[in-house]
Formats: sequence, structure tokens, C-alpha cells
Amino acid sequence: MIGFLNLNKSTGFTSHDCVACVRRILHTKRVGHGGTLDPLATGVLPIAIGSATRLLQFLPTPKIYRATVRLGVATNTDDLEGEVIQTCPGASITREQIEEALKAFQGQIQQVPPMYSAIQRNGKRLYELARQGKVVEVEPRLVEIHSLKILDWQGEGLDYPELTLQIDCGPGTYIRAIARDLGAALQVGGTLAELIRTQSCGFDLDSSISLSTLEAQAVSDEVSLTEPSVALGHMSSVTLEEEEARRWCQGQQIDLGAIPEAEWLRALGVDGSFLGVGQWHDERFVPKVVMNSCNTP
Repeated sequence: MIGFLNLNKSTGFTSHDCVACVRRILHTKRVGHGGTLDPLATGVLPIAIGSATRLLQFLPTPKIYRATVRLGVATNTDDLEGEVIQTCPGASITREQIEEALKAFQGQIQQVPPMYSAIQRNGKRLYELARQGKVVEVEPRLVEIHSLKILDWQGEGLDYPELTLQIDCGPGTYIRAIARDLGAALQVGGTLAELIRTQSCGFDLDSSISLSTLEAQAVSDEVSLTEPSVALGHMSSVTLEEEEARRWCQGQQIDLGAIPEAEWLRALGVDGSFLGVGQWHDERFVPKVVMNSCNTP
């Protein structure tokens, strides 16, 4: 079994929990996920099965979230799972002020990850250090926000109004940090109240399935995986003739005779079969990931 699942993660599950469930349901050990979601978050969690786990690194990187930010409250985890460390009624905040503040969150920005995150420092996860009461300096990271759109603004005049945003961003972006920093910019504090990932790695929420649906499919032997070549359809491809394909599948470099448009390419057989992913380097096509199904007579 080789391919990808578009899983709709439920709240309360870690990404690791989901991987464990998929392993149990499909009776296979080789399972991985693309793009971690916090337990509070729901939505698209791409799951790779079998040798498709080696292809996770090549999936499209942009992600889209629907995030609800509660203003007037700050927590130690930057979401509602944490301890409230500050309250400051935000009744005076207006939509116009929010729109102005959001301008600073567009494009490439420096972002300090939450202290409660899986980032490692000296072999320890930051959340482990935080739970031990240890304070460490977290260095800012460069992330990219492609677009920010206000979907809903509820509670103008209320002490703890809520703002719903659509956030289109690149890898490594912490939505909790956006909630925290937006609240700080508005001088009332902010925390993430709800998070749904609607798109990730080329998969969208509308076509995602729950763990219970996957289990039902497995019982009736109707599990349908997205083929690797389809999941990597955003990449350019090169078709190898029979002899070239045989050599490439054996790990040999191939002279393509022309400069391709992209550094990374899907390798296809003359029958359209997916052979793997290779890299254009020094005028040669070098195998990077050769699929187990690659024929090497």
C-alpha cells in the first residue's frame, strides 16, 4: 500500500496520535504525516503510507488556515489550552484598528515561535523546558504570510471580542504566534481560540476524511489512496525511455540532453508509471527517491 491520505484531524488528537491510528487501521508500520497540527487544531493532516513517506518533503508547502483569535486575553501557550496570564478588556478595539495592525503581518516577517512548541533547544523540546519552569530565549524565525483576510469580526464593544482570519502562509508559521503578536500590537493581548487547517500540501478540507471513515473503508476494503504522482502533480516531470528508466531505477545518473525548467523532477516511465523523484545536477538527472515499485530487470 503506497500513497497519501487526506485526513481530517479531530480536536484533542496529536499528529502522532493520528499516525498511530492509521497504522492500526491499515495494519502497516510505515506511516508519516506532513505538517504538524496542535491538539487543539483540526483539519487537513496529510498522511503518507508506505514508501510515499519518502516523498513528504516534495509536497507543496503553502498552507491555509481559518483561525479565531480572542482579544483581551493572553495565555502561556498562546491558545486556550494554556493558563491565562493577562486580561485586558478589548471593548474599544475596532475593525479599522485591526485592519491597520494586520498590515505588519503580511509578506516575510520575523516571528518568535511559542515557548510551548516542539522546537528543540540543546536536545530538549521547548514545551518540555516550559513545563519545567525554565525560561529560555527563543530566536525569531523568518516566515512568510502570503495573505491575511478577515472573515468575521464578532464582539465590537465586548470585553473579549473574537476575530476570524483566513491565513495563507508558508512552512514554519505558527498561527498561535500571530494571535499573540496581533493582541500585543493592539495592546490588549490575544490568544488562539480555534484553528482549522483548510489546505495543506495540496490537499483541501472538502475532500478530507475522518479516522472513523477510514476505519469503515478499511473494513469494507475500500481504502482509496492518492497516488504519489498525483500528489506531486505540481512538479515538472521527465519521461525516461525504457533503457534510461532501467538505469535510473538502479541508481544511475542519466544525461537528459537538455536543461529542465526545475531542479527537482518526477521521473516517469513511457507508460506513465511513477518511478520516483530526481534532481538536475551538473547536467545529469540524479535519482533522489526511487520507488519500491520501480522495475529494475
